[in-house]
Amino acid sequence: MYEIETDGVPVKVWGADIDEGALEQARNLGLLPFAFRHVALMPDAHVGYGMPIGGVLAALGQVIPHAVGLDIGCGVRSWCTNISGAEFSPARDTVLNDVQRSVPTGFEWHRTSQTDRTDLFDDVPDIAPLHAEIDKAVRQVGTLGGGNHFIEAQVDPDGVVWMMVHSGSRNLGKQMAEHYDKVAKAENRASGSPVPAEWGLAHLATDSEAGAEYLEAMGFCLRFARENRRLMAESVRAAIERRFPGVTPAPDVDVHHNYAAVEEHFGERVVVHRKGAVRAEGTVLVPGSMGTASYVCRGLANPESFSSCSHGAGRVMGRKAAMRAFSREHVMRELDTAGVRLFKAKKGDLAEEAPAAYKDIEDVMHLQRDLVEPVIRLTPIGVLKG
Repeated sequence: MYEIETDGVPVKVWGADIDEGALEQARNLGLLPFAFRHVALMPDAHVGYGMPIGGVLAALGQVIPHAVGLDIGCGVRSWCTNISGAEFSPARDTVLNDVQRSVPTGFEWHRTSQTDRTDLFDDVPDIAPLHAEIDKAVRQVGTLGGGNHFIEAQVDPDGVVWMMVHSGSRNLGKQMAEHYDKVAKAENRASGSPVPAEWGLAHLATDSEAGAEYLEAMGFCLRFARENRRLMAESVRAAIERRFPGVTPAPDVDVHHNYAAVEEHFGERVVVHRKGAVRAEGTVLVPGSMGTASYVCRGLANPESFSSCSHGAGRVMGRKAAMRAFSREHVMRELDTAGVRLFKAKKGDLAEEAPAAYKDIEDVMHLQRDLVEPVIRLTPIGVLKG
């Protein structure tokens, strides 16, 4: 870890190759009048909108919608199937084809409401922009999306199969993020906020009506995201059960990596924004890029990172740049060489997720060895993408 001084609070960086755009955004965070103590950059940090992805900001009495991100509550769910790889391998394609049929991906939704599978919508906060999205949200829950979201079959060092689901709050979180960013911009203009508008860090006081409303809407999006992953995991388990009846899987682990939470750090109650970062306490999941290893870890709750760690490998190349650099055939050959079976209906954008477009997960894990302790290394054998 090294430190960058600013005219505000310093930036502490757990990384060796953070891009200059992300560092500039981190310096902006350090200049915020409500930034507390320091800003933390995880080893997977890269430029985002307003705040770097892989950034951690502790704020005094303020919340920033774009320091949470558009995909509120994006995260990972994982569990051990208790099935050996040798048993699972002949059924791998059948299981993942079954999952592909039952879990909508990309821009697809369920054809009907999923309220018979969840009680999530029994208690929706009385917030107008949230209610405006519910008719769509009841069909979006339990769907994967696209981009870097995935459902993956993996094997641990003992040869036992694990499953991992990476997704978030779908369009619901995006709509809430954009709505409250507009509200924050209007309030900042009216109040004469010293934060430059071009930084993309419009903020809301947590004790204001709009700030409290955003936090409540964000809380519902977090519950939606967790339930979204749970329903997909339910579909995965059903597909596995059809081929391996009677096998009892281990309990799921589920972690968010795009959210804000009121926590106590260094004796102060602060709003900790983790945008592409995970609270590193208890069991933590750190997925790799497509076709590379993922980790189950023990969080070390390092106070200097506000008890945070990386959320994955982190991009080193934008999506358009990756499409220019790699062909889909190249990526498919790479996956095939690694023994990873790909399930993706539309492969035109496959190169966006090329492993080389991401940092090396092993480097990331080494750089954050004071933030998490690796417990189980998982290598992929099959991946479903949107």
